[in-house]
Amino acid sequence: MKLSVPHIVQYQGSKRKLAPQILQYIPKKFNRLIEPFSGMAAISIATAYQQRAKEFIINDLNPDIISVIQSATESPNVLIDAYTEVWQEQFTFNGGSEAHFYKVRDDFNNGERKASYMLYLLARCVKGSVRYNAEGGFNQSPDKRRNGTSPQTMRNNIYGISLLLNGKTRFYSKDFREILEMAKTGDIIYMDPPYQGVSNVRDHRYIAGLSYEEFVLAIEELCKRNIDFLISYDGALGDKTYGADLPSELNLIKINLNAGLSTQALYLGKRIETIEALYVTPNLLDNVKLDKEACYQSELKFV
Repeated sequence: MKLSVPHIVQYQGSKRKLAPQILQYIPKKFNRLIEPFSGMAAISIATAYQQRAKEFIINDLNPDIISVIQSATESPNVLIDAYTEVWQEQFTFNGGSEAHFYKVRDDFNNGERKASYMLYLLARCVKGSVRYNAEGGFNQSPDKRRNGTSPQTMRNNIYGISLLLNGKTRFYSKDFREILEMAKTGDIIYMDPPYQGVSNVRDHRYIAGLSYEEFVLAIEELCKRNIDFLISYDGALGDKTYGADLPSELNLIKINLNAGLSTQALYLGKRIETIEALYVTPNLLDNVKLDKEACYQSELKFV
């Protein structure tokens, strides 16, 4: 039986479900994949699963996120044991599992920034969504409908990720521009920056904001260096679009990916498709053979 691509948690904003479409535009074999805005590194994991890249650089400005994915990769047994312990505590905790979540959250915010605590908070919180208050404290609430990913499922996924990434991955928590400077000819960069709706402020997902102008300048530098890259950057929900297109002067190709029906709209009894924009450098379309599913789901546009 073929194993599925592993993932640690249902992380909001993850490109795990879109990975098959995105990977259509990534070479079958290349040197190194760089993710400057990695989140839980869904694209790196999917690329490693298909054995396309020899090495990986995984970066996120949020050090707690990097702590989780790095621990899963380099110290899987330690993370699994620690997660199992904190997960099981909720069933015997005085006050119940919800009170236990808040206790772990308080300990985490008061300095115990353990990877196992962050992993538990992500696995147990509403929508797997990172939220921070003005002081930088994790302030998401627990999902009262579930207890979080079971240790057995978590164990299988963590071992799978370690098998794919260990020994070939470097981890950082730096400004994305420092990571882009590491890129060399032959590398592929995949970027999933903050949505424009939250990009100019310190927001709940990425710790710090990112202005449109700063991002465009960084992309221009990559183009001058002839580095190939892909960017997930906003999109549309039904007739409503989000964010401005990247400048046409960059000579990128915009591909509209069908991300499926909006979950929120389904709750309201509506069927509205979500479209996410993917920008790629022209070189990445050379010799790319799209399968029928990708052709059906993707719409190409030169910008």
